Amino acid sequence: MLQHPKVRGPSIGLLGFSKGGDLCLSMASFLKGITATVLINACVANTVAPLHYKDMIIPKLVDDLGKVKITKSGFLTFMDTWSNPLEEHNHQSLIPLEKAQGPFLFIVGMDDQSWKSEFYAQIASERLQAHGKERPQIICYPETGHCIDPPYFPPSRASVHAVLGEAIFYGGEPKAHSKAQVDAWQQIQTFFHKHLNGKKSIKHSKI
Repeated sequence: MLQHPKVRGPSIGLLGFSKGGDLCLSMASFLKGITATVLINACVANTVAPLHYKDMIIPKLVDDLGKVKITKSGFLTFMDTWSNPLEEHNHQSLIPLEKAQGPFLFIVGMDDQSWKSEFYAQIASERLQAHGKERPQIICYPETGHCIDPPYFPPSRASVHAVLGEAIFYGGEPKAHSKAQVDAWQQIQTFFHKHLNGKKSIKHSKI
């Protein structure tokens, strides 16, 4: 990335959503030169499949597909399928984010029906502080679901999952979710400008 002509450097910022979020957490924890990381409704443990890096393997967070729920409309929700990352048998799946060089911004939809995103963000905050690191910035949006897209994208409350091939309900109330997408986009840009460009002005959330 640093060798790409469109990348100014000298450092890199990451933005990850859902499973992409825990991949970005892993990248920030193990790779050099990453100085700012944004996570949108992400888990603090490695999920879905074991993660291989050099001679290390981080196992996936234990899940139970028997706990999938079906809404009245026939959509599936996966929030209850994930076990607690703090349980002893899941400790090895936790990503050592305290090794990261830069700060974190967690964007949380409080009606996320795919992950317990607020809970995961709190785990991250407590873990970082326990290791003497800076508390991450956490912005929680009420009535906002899993898929927080750029501004003016139609709210994605449900869709056929590209991997699972099933209709999944993501949560969110359309008006509140749409407002959250506008605000979150501003927050993300402000965060990256501050930590990648050195601009210190912070735009506080209006929601």
